[in-house]
Amino acid sequence: MRTAYNVLLPLTLAILLVFAVLALPGCSTRAEEPVLTPPANTPAEQSETEPSVPEEDPLYTAEYTPTGTEVAVITTPKGIIKFEFYPDDAPNTVAAFIERADEGFYDGTKFHRVEPGFVIQGGDPLSKTDDAMVGTGGPGYQLKAEFNDRSHLDGTVAMARSQHPDSAGSQFYICLGPQPFLDNQYTVFGQVTEGMDVVRQIAVGDVMESVRIERSE
Repeated sequence: MRTAYNVLLPLTLAILLVFAVLALPGCSTRAEEPVLTPPANTPAEQSETEPSVPEEDPLYTAEYTPTGTEVAVITTPKGIIKFEFYPDDAPNTVAAFIERADEGFYDGTKFHRVEPGFVIQGGDPLSKTDDAMVGTGGPGYQLKAEFNDRSHLDGTVAMARSQHPDSAGSQFYICLGPQPFLDNQYTVFGQVTEGMDVVRQIAVGDVMESVRIERSE
């Protein structure tokens, strides 16, 4: 009997010790799940906190029909930037941008992202109020991708997007030098014709005081 007692006592104590350890806060027999880090966004994408395409934001088809004579005029504290459109290559994107500009949608938005030697980016309505989620905002719709053969050159204007191809909205970027690795991955819809010196001076927080569309007769 004493031999059995000598064997059972240590065994019982060992079992009680195991239960006591498992009962401590923060301990578990299940290994911790790894923290999934989202892949780094390509530089012209929207903010790294940009979610996948929201189901409630439908694909948008613009009603406006570009004539090919329109020019965007962006007034900033640093000066004026003008760019022409590519309606033959990205007709819906061009039309949607013109519609929003005509409505004054872009007035008061800020360039919230500046990557020297790469791009400047703006067009997020959340930037008007310096919302903490700036970089994730849009017009309430998505645009179907219109990837085309236009190259990303110095002064090229294209739509920013998240990882989904059809997730562009109102945010756009202007290239600071050629960026060939972006070709055929983003919708190029314009090219700066005046004010590249202004583009190069833009800093984070600079306001688009107005975005107007000039139309030639």
